[in-house]
Amino acid sequence: MLGVNTSTEFRAMRRAARFATATAMLGIVGGGVILASPAGASVPDGWSNPADVDPVHALALLAGVPILLFLLIALAVYLPALARGEKLSGGAHGPDPEWFGGPRKSNDELAAPDTEASQAGGASGKW
Repeated sequence: MLGVNTSTEFRAMRRAARFATATAMLGIVGGGVILASPAGASVPDGWSNPADVDPVHALALLAGVPILLFLLIALAVYLPALARGEKLSGGAHGPDPEWFGGPRKSNDELAAPDTEASQAGGASGKW
């Protein structure tokens, strides 16, 4: 077979590389487990033991406040337009689309020169 090295030195090197990789992975996983374990400390004596939080209160705080902020921001955006009497529906159209370099509608874009002095020199750049 071409390109396959079957020497004993190569096999020993691959075995050592596999062992080093496995050892490193076990060390990383073991270190993560040790570092993520809870601390063995107790609550200091001067600290109070707070009461449990009511789930309804927590839900109202964690969901109600963002919804309220969303509504306030939407009101701050739309209220000035409503005060001016603008229509907020999506039926309003903007300006007509532009086609740069497309066919011209008429020849009024470039007016002809009025006098001999106002004629351009063309590609030679003379006036």
